[in-house]
Amino acid sequence: MGTLKIRWMLKAMRWWPPYLGAGVKVDHVDASLNTIKVSMRLDRRNRNYVGTHFGGNLYSMCDPWYMFILLERLGSDFIVWDKAASIEFLRPGRGTVFATFHIDNKTIDDIRMSATKAQRVFPKFETYITDGDGERVAKIHKTLYVRKKST
Repeated sequence: MGTLKIRWMLKAMRWWPPYLGAGVKVDHVDASLNTIKVSMRLDRRNRNYVGTHFGGNLYSMCDPWYMFILLERLGSDFIVWDKAASIEFLRPGRGTVFATFHIDNKTIDDIRMSATKAQRVFPKFETYITDGDGERVAKIHKTLYVRKKST
């Protein structure tokens, strides 16, 4: 996939029904496609009964990004799937919340090598959702499944 097509697709994610309904926005994608930053402001679409962010939306804003980074960076010779995920709520989410997803080049190279040598690998990642003051709202744990396609 070409870089312009990827960038367009990432910006278009705000119109994907689950993200449109929750108000999730892709705010930044770095040139290397190693880092993606997203946000979600609190409004009537994602407010729960007690007036804070609905927990399912907090997780949803984080769901696809590590998988997407690896799919794009490893290329079409590899299969990448979500294997497991969890969210730990740390404090109520109020206002706009933010999350950053980053996989450095060394980690991507290590995953590529390991998946080439082994039958499959299960890299683990974590990130925090923060509020406008930088306070941690939730911690996301993701485990992916990666293997090299058979030739």
